[in-house]
Amino acid sequence: MDPNTFPTKGNLILAKNSLALSRQGYELMDKKRNILIREMMEMIDQAKDIQTQIDQTFKAAYAALQKANMEIGIAFVQQIAYTVPVEDSIRIKTRSVMGTEIPLVEYDKTSNVPTYAYYSTKMSLDEAKAAFEKVKELSVRLSMVENSAIRLAANIKKTQKRANALKNITIPKYETLTKDIQNALEEKEREEFTRLKVIKRMKMK
Repeated sequence: MDPNTFPTKGNLILAKNSLALSRQGYELMDKKRNILIREMMEMIDQAKDIQTQIDQTFKAAYAALQKANMEIGIAFVQQIAYTVPVEDSIRIKTRSVMGTEIPLVEYDKTSNVPTYAYYSTKMSLDEAKAAFEKVKELSVRLSMVENSAIRLAANIKKTQKRANALKNITIPKYETLTKDIQNALEEKEREEFTRLKVIKRMKMK
């Protein structure tokens, strides 16, 4: 048997302290969960908005590319495509939201200089390049937002489990223990009071 469950005043104080701590912990977990859920919902809204922008920009980009293919030829556009350098300007950092590490992606837009001569191409190619650059920028943002939402969802699940454990297991356990110890101590006090009354009566006789 656990010595901490014995009906003593010391154990009653310990049980009350543990109960207060458990309730405080549950309140903190509940607040944390609500903040994370709010943050995740914002991320989901952002992701939807960015996805809509990507879809629209992709349509404009492919329309401009198709026009450029017709105006300067598919083979020439393909040659220009080979001159595009590998993207290496993306940097990934992290920031913390209530203990959840979420990615913070930095993207250098100034590196998007043309790799072809303007005099040998048409405006449609410039439009296609600008549109695809925007798609790349939006895709970087979308990946950051979606990854953040996934990490937040995982932490919400973990926080929910802890909150449920406190609410359904720990708090009821200490409530019952506090009540049992209190009842046992009160019963002891009543017995002691009765015994003292009997002793006093016997002395008076």
